[in-house]
Amino acid sequence: MKTNKSVQNSYSVIRQALQKLANPAKAAILGRFFKTGPGEYGQGDIFWGITVPEQRTVAKRFANLSLDIIKKMLADPIHEVRLTAGLILVDQCRHNPSQHQDYLDFYLNNIASFNNWDLIDLTAPKIIGQYLVNNQNKKLLLLKELRRNDNLWARRAAMVANLTLIKHGDYRTALRMAPQYLKERHDLLHKATGWILREVGKRNQTALLNFLDHWASRMPRVMLRYSLEKLPAPLRQKYLQIRYVNH
Repeated sequence: MKTNKSVQNSYSVIRQALQKLANPAKAAILGRFFKTGPGEYGQGDIFWGITVPEQRTVAKRFANLSLDIIKKMLADPIHEVRLTAGLILVDQCRHNPSQHQDYLDFYLNNIASFNNWDLIDLTAPKIIGQYLVNNQNKKLLLLKELRRNDNLWARRAAMVANLTLIKHGDYRTALRMAPQYLKERHDLLHKATGWILREVGKRNQTALLNFLDHWASRMPRVMLRYSLEKLPAPLRQKYLQIRYVNH
């Protein structure tokens, strides 16, 4: 087992490797894009301006970091340090399928550190979604627990984890969950739900249309618009003309 000193040293090395890639101009743009201002969902998050491909390169260099170091990275105030930790975790989970339960438990115990939508979207489908594909008997209970979590990012994770289920032919889970997000107040959850519905429609348009016929009038407009993006123009117009009713 690594000593606390070695953990600190390894953490410092990967942090320095990332900091060398910092781009202040990009950092300013990312800070605005990810809503880091006062009262916004990403308030206080700090960016170094490092692209995701650059972070993936660093993640590959440090692919064998211990969970202790990954946990330390997840507590870092710098967005890219936390995201790189997530990318390493995803790769370790993929290469060690027999330990998927351990990675899932670690992920769920630290879900609050994945505190922006890109952190969730790049990790939840691979860690939660793939686990559920392989453990169907635990699917509904785990998603239900995440859906009821007070943490915004846990609730987004519950929805975007469906990406992997959809790719494996499971549309019903997403369609069953989507109505539970109609009353959510945050547009990040509306957007995520619309995105997942759009993915259902790309693979099974009939399933999406049946859902829209029943729920379109009660869907927040951003959720509806996202769900319609891949439909033919006449169908998009049909559903956009439906009057919103806030039940």
